[in-house]
Amino acid sequence: MKIVTYNVNGLRHRISQYGSLLKLLDSLNADIICFQETKLSKQELRADTVTASGYESFFSCTRTIDKGRTGYSGVATFCRVKSAFSSDEVALPLAAEEGCTGLLENSRGFGTRKDEIPTIMEGLDGFTKDELLKLDSEGRCIITDHGHFVLFNIYGPRAANDDTERIQFKLTFYKILQRRWESLLHQGRRILVVGDLNIAPAAIDRCDAGPEFENNEFRRWFRSLLMENGGPFIDVFRAKYPERREAYTCWPTNTGAEEFNFGTRIDHILSAGSCLHKKNSLEGHNFINCHVEDCDILMQFKRWKPGNTPRWKGGRSIKLEGSDHVPVYMSLTEIPSTPQHSTPPLSTRYCPQVHGCQQTLVSIIKRRQSAEKIKTCGESSSFTDKNITVRSCSQSVKRSSDDGIISSSDLRLEDGVSRTDEYPQGFSDEAFQKPVLSLGSNHAKLLEYGKTKKKAREGRLSQLSLRSFFQSANSSDGVDCSGADTSPSQGDVSNSNPYSGRIILNNDESNTPKVLDLIISGTIEDQDDLDVCHSSEKEKRNVALVEWQRIQQFMQDSIPLCRGHGEPCVARVVKKAGPNLGRRFYVCARAEGPASNAEANCGHFKWAASKSKRKE
Repeated sequence: MKIVTYNVNGLRHRISQYGSLLKLLDSLNADIICFQETKLSKQELRADTVTASGYESFFSCTRTIDKGRTGYSGVATFCRVKSAFSSDEVALPLAAEEGCTGLLENSRGFGTRKDEIPTIMEGLDGFTKDELLKLDSEGRCIITDHGHFVLFNIYGPRAANDDTERIQFKLTFYKILQRRWESLLHQGRRILVVGDLNIAPAAIDRCDAGPEFENNEFRRWFRSLLMENGGPFIDVFRAKYPERREAYTCWPTNTGAEEFNFGTRIDHILSAGSCLHKKNSLEGHNFINCHVEDCDILMQFKRWKPGNTPRWKGGRSIKLEGSDHVPVYMSLTEIPSTPQHSTPPLSTRYCPQVHGCQQTLVSIIKRRQSAEKIKTCGESSSFTDKNITVRSCSQSVKRSSDDGIISSSDLRLEDGVSRTDEYPQGFSDEAFQKPVLSLGSNHAKLLEYGKTKKKAREGRLSQLSLRSFFQSANSSDGVDCSGADTSPSQGDVSNSNPYSGRIILNNDESNTPKVLDLIISGTIEDQDDLDVCHSSEKEKRNVALVEWQRIQQFMQDSIPLCRGHGEPCVARVVKKAGPNLGRRFYVCARAEGPASNAEANCGHFKWAASKSKRKE
């Protein structure tokens, strides 16, 4: 069997890249696929993003909104199986658990009974319940029990050097995991740990390992786990390739480091426990030597590939598809079948929001009654070209005139309209979301001009409102394109505003209906007035375009050249909190790489002048 771990940097993005979830999974060609950084909240779980034919999936999502981390991390394990209900396949787990503390409400599955109170897992005494719940709230662990081994799918926290709070969180996260591992090993279980641990364990695993590298406490913790240092685990990749250099799995995308393979190895597969042979106590018998056939990095999933245009030759503007990580896989051999079992309750096949709930007869009858009422409501709405009517189920506003003019009240939005005043009881909001309004064939010119004006406004990136759509706009030549004042008096309306009507709108936020007394004022004498308006708008756009091109050229001419290659630098802005927050600077435009490579970034740096110096 084959196990793959892959930080997808957003599961929706990868599904979009491959066309479907099934195509993404099949491209990895594995029996167990462990994703990290899915960036899905529990409310966003949908069938097209979590289920695929021939796979069972298990998700852990972010449950916290602390510092905007909703949908920030998340892990998922996909298992390829032939039968989900009665199978002896090792890929289909016997049990599954969300989180690593056992305290999450659905850690036993989506169908867990409400009276089942989760308990703290063995080996985690010494931690408070709040500490454990906080740790599991970021969706960083899924545990699946495959009988012969227990698989941990992990997305380790990131922690900046100056962020003491996240450093402590990361330390606590790994201490709790280590307690769980020790407890399982004490029970004689075998453990596989896969995922993005956000730790490069040795200098060989990092491109820019400096003098302070060895003093990092997370690297010391990682190495303390390894068998060579007295720990229970084996780094499967290093066991196979102990001297391979530049075997990286992640690259910073903002510096283009993939181009020169300037990255880190932070995606790992670890193994602990004995082999499956009866005489597993013999020398040389362990899970790695007896069952791991191969382990490697899938570089074909790398974003930047040989032949891509370099950054300094225009490649910066080319969007590269894919994650900033690449998958790592392990092939196992001589893994026997397991006893017949079915899919654990944690599977997304049992998630109500993914596959829905069973319908009741009462709900079906209610929906049918509502549909019949809506149909009756729709049949009661009518209009003619001569007598224009805007009608709802409870009322109709009808205005008639010899020339098709509707009189109306002032242009206004009336808040506070009660539902009982406007809607008949028992009717849904859907009946009133699309009111019927006809202004007749005589008003074709006005409507056509309204469409043209809307397109022009949208071209200037300004959102159009109903009020602004009918607001007067005077051109530079003195031509009034829309007509009259936007808020005439009642007397003015009847005399000078030939187009008006009342529309009942539905407010999506408050579900409170609003009445819009709509006045389309002014009369278009002839097509020449429209041509003048269009010409004026076109001239303004041309002037703005020329000015913007001049500004762009000025900015381009003011960009300094890097000292290493004599090429135009790229401008960046400081985003880190501090005295330089928001300050602009220039750096070499080439991709980041080793200092020994003359084709890589030369390290040029220059602050942009915050204020222009005045000449005395």
